[in-house]
Amino acid sequence: MGRQPLWRRVDFIPQVTYFKPAGVPLAQLQEVRLSVEEAEAIRLKDVEGLEQDECAQRMNISRPTFARVLGSARQKMADALLNGKAIRIAGGNFEMSVRRFRCANGHEWDVPFETMINSPPRFCPTCSTPTIMPIWPWGPGWGRGHGGRRRGGRGW
Repeated sequence: MGRQPLWRRVDFIPQVTYFKPAGVPLAQLQEVRLSVEEAEAIRLKDVEGLEQDECAQRMNISRPTFARVLGSARQKMADALLNGKAIRIAGGNFEMSVRRFRCANGHEWDVPFETMINSPPRFCPTCSTPTIMPIWPWGPGWGRGHGGRRRGGRGW
């Protein structure tokens, strides 16, 4: 029995999560699923142009693990582009590096992941109301049970 996969830290959830070849009906397409952490690896390495060591550090994983995640992402993207398949970005083993919260009075603030682990917020830092809730960074289809890690037993 293999070991549980480690959660990868992600800074960004893409707004657009589905791509398909133009002119081909959806019913006729095969689909490739790119996990959120694979999309993050592509973003860090190929869009931001960071070195693999820095990418791995930002995702809280080892450099060899980052290389495997990046290689898997690039293989899936090449398969989709060269073989006319759709790409869906969804799911994976990830945790958000920053959580955004909102209080009942409408104030919003960010809490870094490390702070969330040690002492999750109990009150709004602006008005001290205890009625606070996390704001999920993703849109439809990204709710509970669809990937991502919630820490702390409170659904955060």
